[in-house]
Amino acid sequence: MTEEIQKKSPLKRFMPLIIFGLLVALLWYGLGLNPRLVPSPLVGKPAPEFELPLLNASGKFSHEDLKGDITLLNVFASWCYACRQEHQAITQLSRKGLRVIGFNYKDKAADATAWLRQFGNPYQVVAQDLDGRVGIDWGVYGAPETFVIDHNGIIRDKRIGPVDQEYISEKLMPLVQQIRSEQT
Repeated sequence: MTEEIQKKSPLKRFMPLIIFGLLVALLWYGLGLNPRLVPSPLVGKPAPEFELPLLNASGKFSHEDLKGDITLLNVFASWCYACRQEHQAITQLSRKGLRVIGFNYKDKAADATAWLRQFGNPYQVVAQDLDGRVGIDWGVYGAPETFVIDHNGIIRDKRIGPVDQEYISEKLMPLVQQIRSEQT
């Protein structure tokens, strides 16, 4: 009986160390992943149904309003520091003729209005998701996030984090050209 225990003891003795080592390896791998590359289950599917009030205007904005043209739906908030980082890039895209819709996320109307007055308003329309419920349906983790929606209302890409020149040149503009070529 003591021989049997001695034969099993080394494995049992090292089992906690082996499990700890595997957990460390898994954590190390996870830390190396790019959080902006989180795949969205919405890509390739129609935009979720929603209807939101407009910021500083009467009326509503809904998923039906996304159809007809390629749209960049930009999730932003006045409390979001990274939104300031990307604001110039969003403004340039709007000036180049890309339809950019603002999705003001969990923000007060007065704060959002002051922020847009200070930094400029590149959005054709700003829809306001005061409590974040619509953002949940869109899989929004926080601001900024940006969705590319084709003329049929299908989500074609999701960007987590600030839009920058690298994303614009390597991913966004080639995707916009692809969508335009599919329209003809």
